[in-house]
Amino acid sequence: MTEVPYAYQNREGIQLISWNNFFGICKGIAGAVYPYRPDLILAIGRGGYYPGTLLAHMHQVEIYPVRLSRRVRDVVTYQHPRWLVRPPASVIQAQRVLIVDEICDSGETLTMVTKKIQALDAGAVRRAVLYSHSWGASIPDYIGLITDRLILNPWDREILLDGSFQFHPEYVQALAQQGLKPTSDMLIEAPRFKIAKGGV
Repeated sequence: MTEVPYAYQNREGIQLISWNNFFGICKGIAGAVYPYRPDLILAIGRGGYYPGTLLAHMHQVEIYPVRLSRRVRDVVTYQHPRWLVRPPASVIQAQRVLIVDEICDSGETLTMVTKKIQALDAGAVRRAVLYSHSWGASIPDYIGLITDRLILNPWDREILLDGSFQFHPEYVQALAQQGLKPTSDMLIEAPRFKIAKGGV
């Protein structure tokens, strides 16, 4: 297995997404989806688990995880997504399914999941994403934000690496392609809690 470069050279500028932005985008999608009245949500992990879970709560419907990825241990390794967790066939038939993912880039992942759901005789299928790049915008039915900027999500800007929190190395590399470096204002302003049990 070898690392496959991600096409960050196509991004121009950066788009910082706060937790409040995330919640607001999900509220917009939830309102747009409401007339469809989904019976269940299929969230594509990992990034789609965040909006998928929130939308499932907002619509008060069940959620089921699916997982396709080109990554191994967070490193892009394959040219095309590979199935890791398939949709549960027993709950799909005749249901109005809403597929939820974080972003639509090439649209390959959304297309693979859609075909799988249709093969399981879903009653209807629609697709929602937080973001889409302009070149993938024709694929989802609902899009929170269309942008060709580098999107910095609140949930993976900092990772725990060698025992300390660091700006995600993949974002560091992506910023470098625009001649930029991470700055303190790109981090999430949040207090670090002393946990109630299990801390050092």
